[in-house]
Amino acid sequence: MDNATLSGATYDAFRAHPLLQGADEVLERHWTPNQEVDEHAHPFDADAVVTAGEMWLTCGDETQHLKPGDTFHLSAGTRHSERYGPQGATYWVARRHPK
Repeated sequence: MDNATLSGATYDAFRAHPLLQGADEVLERHWTPNQEVDEHAHPFDADAVVTAGEMWLTCGDETQHLKPGDTFHLSAGTRHSERYGPQGATYWVARRHPK
């Protein structure tokens, strides 16, 4: 799905697509204003769309500034850190555990 499709999608519509494509779970994540998450990694692939607020996602030397409608992908094991804006942020994320 592209940003134009996702920006107008409801959570239920967003949730259905990844589950049909093999995702293990789809969640809505809420982050508090100005929250920072130190560098870490997950044991799953993540495909997400920001639905409110803003965030900065840093992988290595590259930082993405993400706003509503923007998407991101993290492969399992990718080290990254997160920082959230003054209104916090919400995103929908589909997780796939490698088999």
